[in-house]
Amino acid sequence: MSYRTEEVAYVQPAVLPAAQAPTVKRSTAEYRALDAAHHIHPFSDMGSLNRTGSRVIVKAQGVYLWDSEDNKIIDGMAGLWCVNVGYGRKELADAAYRQMQELPFYNTFFKTTHPPVIELSALLAELAPEPFNHFFYCNSGSEGNDTVLRIVHQYWATQGKHSKKFVISRKNGYHGSTIAGGTLGGMGYMHEQMPSKVENIVHIDQPYFFGEAEGNLTPEEFALARAQQLEAKILEIGADNVAAFIGEPFQGAGGVIFPASTYWPEIQRICRKYDILLVADEVIGGFGRTGEWFAHQHFGFEPDLITLAKGLTSGYVPMGAVGLHDRVAKAIIEHGDFNHGLTYSGHPVAAAVAVANLKLLRDEKIVERVKTDTGPYFQKKLRDTFANHPIIGEISGAGLVAGLQLAEDPKARKRFANGGEVGTICRDFCFNGNLIMRATGDRMLLSPPLVINKLEIDEIVAKAKYAIDATAQQLGIS
Repeated sequence: MSYRTEEVAYVQPAVLPAAQAPTVKRSTAEYRALDAAHHIHPFSDMGSLNRTGSRVIVKAQGVYLWDSEDNKIIDGMAGLWCVNVGYGRKELADAAYRQMQELPFYNTFFKTTHPPVIELSALLAELAPEPFNHFFYCNSGSEGNDTVLRIVHQYWATQGKHSKKFVISRKNGYHGSTIAGGTLGGMGYMHEQMPSKVENIVHIDQPYFFGEAEGNLTPEEFALARAQQLEAKILEIGADNVAAFIGEPFQGAGGVIFPASTYWPEIQRICRKYDILLVADEVIGGFGRTGEWFAHQHFGFEPDLITLAKGLTSGYVPMGAVGLHDRVAKAIIEHGDFNHGLTYSGHPVAAAVAVANLKLLRDEKIVERVKTDTGPYFQKKLRDTFANHPIIGEISGAGLVAGLQLAEDPKARKRFANGGEVGTICRDFCFNGNLIMRATGDRMLLSPPLVINKLEIDEIVAKAKYAIDATAQQLGIS
């Protein structure tokens, strides 16, 4: 058998301009049917969701979303704590497009680098506190905290302290959904579905005053006592065996829990006393959420490692990072191979978008505006609106993040016995009122885009009040 080969000229496929590109327009019912048939959602009861049908979000601009039924929804959660510069920023889309044309991908393995990741690293070093001049890149906060574990263990190995293996975290903390991140986080319902956990990770109690303080302790006394659990745990394990403590400056997914001012200075004191690395998970708090560039600056402590994601690119493309204090970076750099990496570490398109995003935050003075203008307005508006509300026990937060505690008897700090159900009722009222407001158990959470203005804040708070009033009415509380 013989084969005849012919030379065939390559024909460039036709490319339509974006505005002319063909799109499939489906009805909401069609979208829902396809979604139910093929898509597994995160953290969802898929049977229940498929029976009711997903809400199909089709476009967004500024602080607003639109669904497939053309409902206009105000986004009180900045996507998932991440859309800091708001939706529809052409600068970020243009940065991605230019980079995709020039260098859509190359890895940072094999002694190579590229301009976007170089520029991003230099810009982060400019924006971060002085001791942070080196950054390792990944794709998410979860991967960032996996990376933290590797850095922590590598650091102590370079110091000849191989027994330092234990990492201490907090109950009801959240550090991601990988096996390592899920083990670090102290959420029992996540642990239950992981028979295999990362070893040498232990937990202490969270500084949750409203839900867990007993007796006549002040918030400051309670926070100090919870911080001192770290010292007790270190002594129980042995200081020579403890590598690090990790915590979110404020607990995000755990309910926007802000510890009193006595907490973080004591945590830092204990870490320094026993030579323990202090890790700040800045995945939610980083890039302006509290009115500071990084949430640990709001609380006044100095970590050795910081985990970054979300606001790094405002969620436009996935990216995460770990910032290393100079002393940790020096040890990693000067002691041979660091055997860790991901295909997309420092992805050029993600890095280009991150640079454009951070320049918007810096040049438009968005972070400063949160600190001095919109953040204080937001916090005061919430506190004035819900003062003496029959089912609001406390409001915690700073800048543009807040947690509202639902309570059966606010003055007695008595929570609802079925708090999770009450939170779901309230969330559904928000949902039906075209407000995105998250429920974590019996706490209602808000974290809007940092570009929100005062009229939009008024709209969020008014819609939140309507939902919370409706919840109280359904519960028969007035």
